[in-house]
Amino acid sequence: MTSSLARRQLLGAGIALGATALLAGTAQASPGTAGSWPTEFPLPNGWGPEGVAIGAGPYAYFGSIATGGVYRAGLASGKGKVVHRGLGRQTVGLKVDAWERLFLAGGSSGELRVVDARSGALLANHAIGGEGSFVNDVLVTRDAAWFTESFGARLYKLPLGKQGRLGAPQTLELRGDWVQSGFTANGIALTPDGSALLVTNAAADGGSLMRVNPRTGVTRKVDLGDTTLPSGDGLVLIGRTLYVVQPNVNQVDVIRLNRSGTKGTAIRVIRDDRFDLPTTAAAYKGRLYLPNSRFTTPDRDENTPYDAVSVPLV
Repeated sequence: MTSSLARRQLLGAGIALGATALLAGTAQASPGTAGSWPTEFPLPNGWGPEGVAIGAGPYAYFGSIATGGVYRAGLASGKGKVVHRGLGRQTVGLKVDAWERLFLAGGSSGELRVVDARSGALLANHAIGGEGSFVNDVLVTRDAAWFTESFGARLYKLPLGKQGRLGAPQTLELRGDWVQSGFTANGIALTPDGSALLVTNAAADGGSLMRVNPRTGVTRKVDLGDTTLPSGDGLVLIGRTLYVVQPNVNQVDVIRLNRSGTKGTAIRVIRDDRFDLPTTAAAYKGRLYLPNSRFTTPDRDENTPYDAVSVPLV
């Protein structure tokens, strides 16, 4: 979820759209290699995308702030369909796991939701955030789904047991270097060695990356030198390379981390003329896929067009 300008619109229910999204055809694989796949494709009008997730197969899932629904697009064709109509409440960040379940961050509803990616059935819904909450983004690891809370110094954990069995939600309070001021936490990823969590923090030193101990909540600022992340949003880690989406400046910062995630060096910035406030990203076969949120577009309604674009990985 992007910061400042867009948040005021979101939290004030600025996207008051109808609950029915445009249905496109079922996604089908098309001939050719991944290099010939579309690098730009439409999402349903009025969708209000924010999060994106890609699993093992060539399908991208896009959440809707407008309806809370989920749209699945085939990366080979760019065509898709709505697989979950939503509850009429926001879906912000989302991730898919090995059991083809979607973990949805419920935004201002304060909910952690789990949906069957094939049938669209709601499998679990935990209203853990409470009034004034904003459950923003989610990361799925081997043993848990972790959710960021933007209006409080805490993370939410949904444990995953054997065969992915869902446990009861837990709260991890953040301390140490964590700075909380208004809308603060955003994207979340693992460190390269898998020992800790990385979370963007809009309040600390002009925009920072924080390393969180998942057992204690102790947080330390990642040393990025002179690099700041004032609108750091979605995070994608590939090996030791971290991609940080910054929607307010229409760019993706590329950072090379050490194994433990305590230090990083900015190595490149990705910009593209097609970017229109992309908020999050997911990677597949050498490309990064990003939904354009269009948060600053005036008079957005059920007819507003949306799309997703892809760029090569560094």
